[in-house]
Amino acid sequence: MNYGFVIDNRKCIGCHACTVACKSEHEIPLGVNRTHVKYVEKGVFPQTRRTFTVTRCNHCEDAPCVEICPTSALFTRRDGIVDFDSERCIACRSCMQACPYDALYIDPETRTAAKCNYCAHRVERGYEPACVIVCPVQAIVSGDLEDADSPIARLVAREEVSVRKPAKGARPNVYYVEGDRAALDPSAAAPSDSYFASEQSGGVGHFARWVQERAAEAGEDLVSPFDPAPERGGVTLAGSISISQRAVDDVGRELAGQGRRVYDAPGKGILWGWQVAAYIWTKAVASGVVAVGVLWHLLGGAPPAATGFAALATALAFLGLTGLLLIADLDRPERFLYVLLRPNWRSWLVRGAYLISGLGLALTLWLVALWQGWEWLIRFARLAALPLAVGSAAYTAFLFAQARGRDYWQSALSPLRMLVQALLAGSAALLILLGGQPLEMGRVLLALVAANLLILLQEVFTAHPTEDAARAGRLVWRGPDSTLWWSGIGLGSLLPALLLLAGSSPVLLGLAAVLALGGVFLTEFVWVRAPQRIPLS
Repeated sequence: MNYGFVIDNRKCIGCHACTVACKSEHEIPLGVNRTHVKYVEKGVFPQTRRTFTVTRCNHCEDAPCVEICPTSALFTRRDGIVDFDSERCIACRSCMQACPYDALYIDPETRTAAKCNYCAHRVERGYEPACVIVCPVQAIVSGDLEDADSPIARLVAREEVSVRKPAKGARPNVYYVEGDRAALDPSAAAPSDSYFASEQSGGVGHFARWVQERAAEAGEDLVSPFDPAPERGGVTLAGSISISQRAVDDVGRELAGQGRRVYDAPGKGILWGWQVAAYIWTKAVASGVVAVGVLWHLLGGAPPAATGFAALATALAFLGLTGLLLIADLDRPERFLYVLLRPNWRSWLVRGAYLISGLGLALTLWLVALWQGWEWLIRFARLAALPLAVGSAAYTAFLFAQARGRDYWQSALSPLRMLVQALLAGSAALLILLGGQPLEMGRVLLALVAANLLILLQEVFTAHPTEDAARAGRLVWRGPDSTLWWSGIGLGSLLPALLLLAGSSPVLLGLAAVLALGGVFLTEFVWVRAPQRIPLS
């Protein structure tokens, strides 16, 4: 059994009855939708054509949201319906990043994720979903795709159907008859902050408060659709993208001839803001100090301070900051322990939480062993901390790769980049702790700065596998956050390299270390934000 939908675009009249029925059936707050209708127009008056497209959860057979959800709040039922349990949700928003179809949202009342669940409560009683019942032209067909005699299976077999983003490999179970690419592909018609009978720049209804809160957390500037100078930058969180003119040229103008959106649902904007970038940075410092200190000790020549009280306490403090930032970024922070107590082991967020917890335990044991002088425990903790530090440094790359909705984060270089950045951050932190000594650490830092710079440039300027990844890459160096990225390259990479080459003065080495740490944060900050400016629906 495998339930799905067919949307017959030959019949849809864009009446929004499905949206209203869905909101009524599930008591969905104003401003968010599980089902909505997208209008796309082509041509020039009077030779124009308007397409109506119903969008919702695709109930994928290989659902990215189910894989990434750390608490199994999202799960696939035996009948193929992708359902959710709001009582388990911690509102980390990872499912929203993973879904290629932008089908999930944060409910502004429960502050948990929600989406279409195929009206599972109706299906279990033998009824059809509310949207199917209410459609006046029977443009929405539901049923078991594996039952060859069902109306939906016959329709799929008889008609030429298409799905949204088949390249994602999610195997969606929502099919479109005569689906228009300009409506199904979010890159084919650029979004706007102003639509037919809809102004969306500040959020809608109850959702407006959530949008404003996320804007403040992300440091965004909400732009009014009535602003006479929209090129001043900033992102319109509820209206998808309204960014600097250069970025608009890059992302929007090249799509103008393919179609234009005249009605759409509010976008969600930057879901992961500065807290996520900061947690990557603090985690890099913590894991890097441990990894560099242990490797240095194993290779010989490390001063005792490299793995002494100050170094270990610094690593533990930054690891604690990492945990606090992760918790602070949740919309339901009181549920943070669910990640450890109700884990979905397929999620790299869970695996990462256990790696960080294990590293914290190893560092605590190491500090206790140093205090008590227990050499056997020092050796054990040191050997245990190294693989945990490497895992803690690199796991975030695999977590972001599970966010399959964001093409730019799928780079094969990401694990290497995060490992190099951790070693860079650890070397810089140890160089500061050791007062700019010894010179050998400065040479190591120079090599890591060069390697990190090469990887950053490689990620941005080489060919990308998809158009969305290429557009995100252009937003990195040309978008509204490009000044920060170039600052990270110039002040955080090139200048430290010059200082490290200039001489062996402890002051110069210390200054280079501080600048290198700042560069890591700035480039990661833009790496996290830029892909989120690309619309998913």
